[in-house]
Amino acid sequence: MPVPDRKIVERVEELRDQINYHNYRYYVLDDPEISDAQYDRLFDELVALEKAYPELISEDSPTQRVGAAPLEAFETVRHSLPMLSLNKVLSETEFLDFHRRVRELTGAKEEEIMYTVEPKFDGLAVELVYVNGVFAQGSTRGDGIVGEDVTLNLRTVKSIPLRLLGKAAFPLIEVRGEIIMNKEDFEGLNRVREEAGEPIFANPRNAAAGSVRQLDPKITSTRPLGMYAYGIGRIEGKVLTNHWDTLVFLRKIGFKTSQYAALCHSVDQVKAHYEKILGLRNELPYEIDGIVIKVNEFALQEKMGELSRSPRWAVAWKFPAQEEYTRVKDIVVSVGRTGALTPVAILEPIRVGGVEVSRASLHNEDEVKKKDVRIGDTVVVRRAGDVIPEVVKVIVSNRRGDERTFSMPDRCPVCGSKAIRPEGEAIRRCTGIACPAQIKENLAHFVSKGAMDIDGLGPKLLEQMVDKGLIRDQADLYFLKKEDLMKMDRMGDKLAENILQAIDRSRRPSLSSLIYALGIRNVGQHLARVLARRFGSIDNLAKQGIDDLTLVDEIGPIVAESIHGFFRNPVNVKILEKLKRGGVVFPVEETCPRKETALSGRTFVLTGTLEAMTREEARRIIEAMGGRVSSSVSTKTDFVVVGRDPGSKYQRARNLGVRTLEEAEFRKMIGR
Repeated sequence: MPVPDRKIVERVEELRDQINYHNYRYYVLDDPEISDAQYDRLFDELVALEKAYPELISEDSPTQRVGAAPLEAFETVRHSLPMLSLNKVLSETEFLDFHRRVRELTGAKEEEIMYTVEPKFDGLAVELVYVNGVFAQGSTRGDGIVGEDVTLNLRTVKSIPLRLLGKAAFPLIEVRGEIIMNKEDFEGLNRVREEAGEPIFANPRNAAAGSVRQLDPKITSTRPLGMYAYGIGRIEGKVLTNHWDTLVFLRKIGFKTSQYAALCHSVDQVKAHYEKILGLRNELPYEIDGIVIKVNEFALQEKMGELSRSPRWAVAWKFPAQEEYTRVKDIVVSVGRTGALTPVAILEPIRVGGVEVSRASLHNEDEVKKKDVRIGDTVVVRRAGDVIPEVVKVIVSNRRGDERTFSMPDRCPVCGSKAIRPEGEAIRRCTGIACPAQIKENLAHFVSKGAMDIDGLGPKLLEQMVDKGLIRDQADLYFLKKEDLMKMDRMGDKLAENILQAIDRSRRPSLSSLIYALGIRNVGQHLARVLARRFGSIDNLAKQGIDDLTLVDEIGPIVAESIHGFFRNPVNVKILEKLKRGGVVFPVEETCPRKETALSGRTFVLTGTLEAMTREEARRIIEAMGGRVSSSVSTKTDFVVVGRDPGSKYQRARNLGVRTLEEAEFRKMIGR
């Protein structure tokens, strides 16, 4: 076995330092300085040197994140200082009461009290122990006194440094933080598990906790986990006097801390920061359920002391819950624009995420059976962002025996037409082409942005037009007169004129917008553009057979049947003729026969800000060259084009091994 000389040893150390630094830039700062290819070259060189000189391998080497054999069980770890839980407040009044106690217990003047405020991550609390700058042990919070030893698993989390940055070699430091999984990564993980027939995780917190508690570290290494540091237990070789400086210090030695942390000099600033983070809650890539407020100065913290399980100097100001318990009063069926029958739970009203919820989607009849939702059940309801509330699970233990099972009807509840469930599909559909429910939904789709884009025609106005008999289909919009509109409630001269002008402007749509507006089942905006480029006109598209349509990339038999059937439906043909009579111009555009290019058949995802073009321009170029643009990264993605300040899609691409392209590489690929 060759003996390494001094230059080899120095090169190994240099590579480790460089890789640790670039991991910090990528996983902590979200600001990489080198490309993936450059990073891979550094990593591969280190792997090769360690393979040639195994005596140089150390536990803190970036190559040693994964490799241990599965455990039979976790050992327990006693924390040197308790990992205390936090008392919570739910209102401004309760927060002000906390502030009053801070003043009383510390004897400090109002202007002497500062608070550090951070988002309250909804993940798994852990403690990391570093000895002489090297990661030595990691454990879960457990009951606050004793946790589980998950060292091998935490070594696989890329945002946890195996060696502290900047040659920091404190004799001992205990770093505390939260292991999380981003919402987008959580959804991707669940999709993969569902496809594999494995049970899905209920939420990102459960996914993160379950991933950390795997007995096989190799499984943990495949999970997209991250960690945000929020504090320190014991530390030797460094004196810190306040919490804000502690966060700055943690970031300096290689840990990721929240970019939304703030040092507040008054209660008004704390309240303002609460409102700010609450407003950002649904836009953040990860789950949070409140803010954590800590007295900043350690000297004041010591004066206040601790209770048996929680500190007196900190509190969690919780956000309104996004999951709540309530009872199912009834299950009804709604009808969508495509005729889809969707079961909807009618709930005893409950506030979820700050909004009163009285209805929640049950998705389809298979989902009702899978969750065994019954009328009268107590259920957990979730609402996040603008997502329609949904029933998460049933609390079976609360059943009293008088709950009633639900069955999907075989007739449309709106028009009475037969409802059928096509083979291989989860959705039952109304077959009535004149179903009022479908007409209203179809109209809302027809006038929407991306379709005919008729500004000012919202759902309520359209519903009133249908109910008053002013319109019966999309084409009737183009025959409306001012006197018709004036029959509507709360309609004035100016509003009527604006609506008529918007309708008139929509008479000259692009071909793809017109195709999308028609509401052909399974044809979204992307496929509408594909069809417009391939066939050039509605008339040409209408005469295609199923076999002709399936020759087009991205169109399979099911979509082909939808398109073919749409243009063979006499009612739809009459509406198309009526649109022409109403002055809608059916454009004829130059067709683009598919030519093989470097992008043909490839799927791209765009993230970050591009310098030479907008992302919309990049999308058009990709599609014109035969590629496809997706909004999310998956194992089916071929390339992720990375601009300035990329989001979580970039990290997901790295985690999945999807090739990333810097903007210069992308421009070269498209010949620019």
